[in-house]
Amino acid sequence: MSAEIDAAAFPSPNFGERRGGVRPSLIIIHYTAMESADLARERLCDPVAEVSAHWLISESGATEALVPEEARAWHAGRSHWRGISDVNSHSIGIELANPGTHPFPEPQMAALEDLLRGVMQRWQIPPEGVLAHSDIAPDRKIDPGPRFDWQRLARQGLAFWPQQMDAAGDFRAALLAYGYDPEASDADLLRAFRLRFYPMGQGAISAADLRLAAGLQRFPVDPPAPGA
Repeated sequence: MSAEIDAAAFPSPNFGERRGGVRPSLIIIHYTAMESADLARERLCDPVAEVSAHWLISESGATEALVPEEARAWHAGRSHWRGISDVNSHSIGIELANPGTHPFPEPQMAALEDLLRGVMQRWQIPPEGVLAHSDIAPDRKIDPGPRFDWQRLARQGLAFWPQQMDAAGDFRAALLAYGYDPEASDADLLRAFRLRFYPMGQGAISAADLRLAAGLQRFPVDPPAPGA
């Protein structure tokens, strides 16, 4: 572990060094899928569980640092984004205490916004680098889910929201150009896209899906960073 990290100042032991010496360029937002922040903290700090995140925000907005931002927390699991397969090394993980069935309370959202501003400034992470867990693991994750207000973050420059454009073009190609996993199935990509950008969408790909997806193509795929 790097000498400048005071591990004793953080309650979770579940972290290591970022592989290849990379700096975080992504922020991944999760929900805990547990009944309370206390239970989530217990699990995120349990060495047997081998999971963690850098930050935990309770329903009341209390914000706790569990892992140093300079370190590699274990929150992303098997995942992929823009050619990066070791998302843990390239990201900062934020857990929102929510069982996955409730709206996100105003104090929690306000605390998240404050935290995002600081993290994005410290690491020079642009709005398009703020992602859902479902974005990076479309075949197995749905968090933070359809109740999370991405447009609220985007209005403050804390996340990306696409402009609707002409619906012509290939839906899958647009999603891959944005950064989604090229190994994901069409069904998983559609689900992940809708969770993030069009949660009311149902059935086959619609003109509304295509108009939003077309707006994703302003961000071409970057080559994998060293150590990806």
